[in-house]
Amino acid sequence: MQRRKLLFTAGAGASLLVGGAAGKAQTLPSDQQGPAPFNAETVSELARTIAGQPYRRRQSPLPRQFDRLDYDGYRKVRFDAAQAWWSEPDSPFRLQPHHRGFLFKDRVDLFEVAEGQATPLRFRASQFRYEDVQAPGEDEDLGFAGFRLLSPLNRPDHFDELCSFLGASYFRALGRGNVYGLSARGLAIRTADPQGEEFPAFTAFWIEKPKAGDTAAVVHALLESQSLAGAYRIAITPGETTTMEVQAKLFARQDVTALGIAPATSMFFFGPQDRDGVSDYRPAVHDSDGLMMRTGQVEQIWRPLSNPRDLQVSGFQDASPRGFGLLQRARAFSEYQDLDAEYHRRPNLWVEPLQDWGAGEVRLVEIPTQSEIHDNIAAFWSPAEPLKANTPLELRYRLHWSGQEPGDGRLVRFATTRIGAAGDGKARLFVLDITPVPTGPNATLPEAAVENSAGTLRNVVLHANRETGGMRLSFELDPGNTRVVELRARLRRGETPISETWAFRWTA
Repeated sequence: MQRRKLLFTAGAGASLLVGGAAGKAQTLPSDQQGPAPFNAETVSELARTIAGQPYRRRQSPLPRQFDRLDYDGYRKVRFDAAQAWWSEPDSPFRLQPHHRGFLFKDRVDLFEVAEGQATPLRFRASQFRYEDVQAPGEDEDLGFAGFRLLSPLNRPDHFDELCSFLGASYFRALGRGNVYGLSARGLAIRTADPQGEEFPAFTAFWIEKPKAGDTAAVVHALLESQSLAGAYRIAITPGETTTMEVQAKLFARQDVTALGIAPATSMFFFGPQDRDGVSDYRPAVHDSDGLMMRTGQVEQIWRPLSNPRDLQVSGFQDASPRGFGLLQRARAFSEYQDLDAEYHRRPNLWVEPLQDWGAGEVRLVEIPTQSEIHDNIAAFWSPAEPLKANTPLELRYRLHWSGQEPGDGRLVRFATTRIGAAGDGKARLFVLDITPVPTGPNATLPEAAVENSAGTLRNVVLHANRETGGMRLSFELDPGNTRVVELRARLRRGETPISETWAFRWTA
């Protein structure tokens, strides 16, 4: 919440009561008053039951002073860190809830799981510090909007924020040395679809109380939306690269065709490949500068991001993908010159499937924005087959949050993309800086292969970059009367690729 407004209205909550499998009323999390049995199937059975009933939104009134909070006002309502759950000296994690208000008005139920029992975590006004806003009464149970976990991420004697779950199904995490940037979501439905997007929401969390020596925190979550319900288990392991191992089971009320699995949401305002109309002292402003993908055929694709004039949706078709993610490849302070936002410390988010996802595509959505406070980039896996009603879908994948870049380290990478005018100004000059090329006693100089879907390419030049020790590829594109051109570039020795594939969509 350092600077960002998310691109959603907080998602819908759970219905109050639903019928059980045998037609009996089943109590939902919001009705639980005391400890109740909990096991590995509890959330899955709850999601299955909810999906078998018509969807109804839960109403949970919020006092006016919190309902009308703006961004700055919401930041002035702070949890008292001294009251964090699990503050025992030997606990490896601590838990702090988020207050409701601003964009985060829906109530989310929180439970602590220990020894096979789930106990509700209760709201108390005395847990929070209220600045310039009237505190609720001690007998008012406002509930929570979400939570954050803390761990000794950066040094052993201090608990740093590790991850946060807040708003619809959004969550984010940090690797060692990172500051918050992009977010993940539990699920996306109809992103950039003319029918409008549906935002599934996590409506309840069951967080396992950690024991001394535990290296991972385990979170169970109930996901709900108009189309489906789902059960999630997320094992969170902090480190240089913080990982989240996700197991999910989805139950659809109806067929869902525009499903987005393992979605990531980020911000790209401008960079060296997209500075048209920008007047800013900073060279670049973005949380992520590219989409990377490892296909089922082990091709590594790098797609620099853009802030387009019009909505752009790109699909990278594949079968059995090895991984994909939104990365911040530019890692030097000099590439941003922003002492406050520290964009050079934003984490990468890499999605690693732990099962065969079959046929589909990695879909990239780029939305025009005039400000860095708005997330305008989304990427997710879109399966070719729809999610069928009454046919559960099980998912397994691992999320990697880190400043370290994933992928095949043997491949040469396209480090920077720059675009400017060429010739009479209608043609565009592309300048691609490339990481050092491996050499050996019998190594020949690589060749550049550049392809275009339209227009005319000219002056393709590949030469050494003495400043970086790598290489520089430059070429000009004359689009003619074409308004969209798909470009691809690769380095190879003979028929053998030695680099990833650079892919870019130029638009007029």
